Amino acid sequence: MHIHILGICGTFMGGIALIAKQAGHKVTGSDQNVYPPMSDELAQAGIEIYQGYGAEQLDCKPDLIVVGNVMKRGMPVIERMLNERMRYVSGPGFLEELYLREKTVLAVSGTHGKTTTTAMLTWILEACGKNPGFLVGGVPENFGYSARGSDSEYFVIEADEYDCAFFDKRSKFVHYHPNIAIINNIEFDHADIFNSIEDIKKQFHQMVRIVPQNGCVLYPSNDANAVATINMGLWSKGLAVGDAVSQVSGVNPEHRCPYELKLLSEDGSHFVVHDTVNDMVVCECKLDAMGIHNAHNAFMAMLAAHEIGISFTDSAAALATFKMPKRRMELVGSVGDIKVYDDFAHHPTAIATTLEGLRRRLGDEARIVCVFEPRSNSMKMGANREQLGASFKDANEVFVYHPDTVHWDMSCLVKDCPRPLHIVEGTTQSLIDQVVDACDEHTTVVVMSNGGFENVKGRLVQALEAMH
Repeated sequence: MHIHILGICGTFMGGIALIAKQAGHKVTGSDQNVYPPMSDELAQAGIEIYQGYGAEQLDCKPDLIVVGNVMKRGMPVIERMLNERMRYVSGPGFLEELYLREKTVLAVSGTHGKTTTTAMLTWILEACGKNPGFLVGGVPENFGYSARGSDSEYFVIEADEYDCAFFDKRSKFVHYHPNIAIINNIEFDHADIFNSIEDIKKQFHQMVRIVPQNGCVLYPSNDANAVATINMGLWSKGLAVGDAVSQVSGVNPEHRCPYELKLLSEDGSHFVVHDTVNDMVVCECKLDAMGIHNAHNAFMAMLAAHEIGISFTDSAAALATFKMPKRRMELVGSVGDIKVYDDFAHHPTAIATTLEGLRRRLGDEARIVCVFEPRSNSMKMGANREQLGASFKDANEVFVYHPDTVHWDMSCLVKDCPRPLHIVEGTTQSLIDQVVDACDEHTTVVVMSNGGFENVKGRLVQALEAMH
């Protein structure tokens, strides 16, 4: 079958392309903006990509068109597809019918931490011989590619709450029919499609409603939105994860998880799993990752694996060799004692937790410079801007790029940030020049964007090398 994928270079749609290619289908696709790492993956897989959304690309008469959520009415390729009554489906709908109906699906959802937790859970299953199929919204370094199909019973998937396509406005995860669902957290995001946190909770509950009775939903007991979502109704096993001290009101006592995470290091890289029923340590775990949030991501992955019979000890052994996905505090380059990291954070909570993890790792005396691009639709619209300035508190100096696509008054960030914060307009070269000037010989720079950002991270390393 010839499958043509519109919007193929997004991490999700690119993952579908790889799975379809592995299944023996002919796969082509198109996209408007192509950038690594997904463009590199698709090229390596031998998948031909058309630039743009012209109608002529459908001259090849594909058997099925998979439509990404970036596609809109009015685009020539979409209008031809509809006019000629070609067969089409959304990405999640395609995946549902191709693979997931016959699989035991482990789905990882939440506003933050999905990619890392999905990669961790996948690696645990892989290291324990389960040979899982998977689709991760990034490139897990242990594999080097973001998706694969397999003949395994198990499929691990990053379960996004974003909508599916212009003709299917349900959240993606509704198509996945998870047997085990992780909800890492729930916050307001995706302001372009959701009007309120209540809208988001309703979508999460749509996923909860289709988890089978013999399945399981894991959720944090200290997240009020997650607890409220579960309290709308749960027909499966519930595991409320977290200590009793920090849990919010309304947690069903029957859901209380019998295991707790106990940190052994301040930066979250070393912890134990504690059995609260028998008051004993079950296993010790060390991560090559920084931040307490990553310890919690790992714990959620271990609990999900435990639900399919993998011991905590085996999970801990797997996580000892786990490598963080690309663009999750990925070291881009070192110039002397200056280090430049690339991170995908684009929500105030993710920014704050990432910088806190780095601060805990480096200590109070280290100099941290943060470079941020407000690129997500929510950021362009100014959603969560009241929390944005304060989220940079663990950096020493902050540079926020002001692209033409942002029309709200960003000067509030200067007032809200407890550290020196600069709004940089004009070219990204001007931004790079200012960041270079702000670096002393021991600075750590974190570049945060959920897009290509004109390769600021790589160009920054080059500029630092030229200076040295």
